[in-house]
Amino acid sequence: MQDGRRSLGERGERIAARALLEAGLDIVERNWRCRAGELDIVAEERGPDFSGGVSDARWLVVVEVRTRRGDDYGSARQAFTQKKQAKLRELAALYVDEKKWRGPWRIDAVAVQMDRVGTLISVEHIRHAITG
Repeated sequence: MQDGRRSLGERGERIAARALLEAGLDIVERNWRCRAGELDIVAEERGPDFSGGVSDARWLVVVEVRTRRGDDYGSARQAFTQKKQAKLRELAALYVDEKKWRGPWRIDAVAVQMDRVGTLISVEHIRHAITG
């Protein structure tokens, strides 16, 4: 990855982590790696698990961060392609298996949008962004 893209990505991940903390999530890991790839952020959050009938469950939350400066290549939100979603499902399942997680889990996304000079425009936390 080019240095400019790497620093943009790192800045976006810092912004996303701050937004997640402000939303009440606890960051468990950042940049978790395995043979198949990398997860940007892994967090935990308390909330209801309607499928399990639990009103206050501890959720594992795998978070993918996409950061865009300008919109020449689409917005940060548009960067969550079908191919990327499939990869995230695979990585999340590997993480859950490795950590022997037995509770509910989900995949969220954080889209960090900046203007061309790097001024932050928006941070959007999309819960349950990637399903099935």
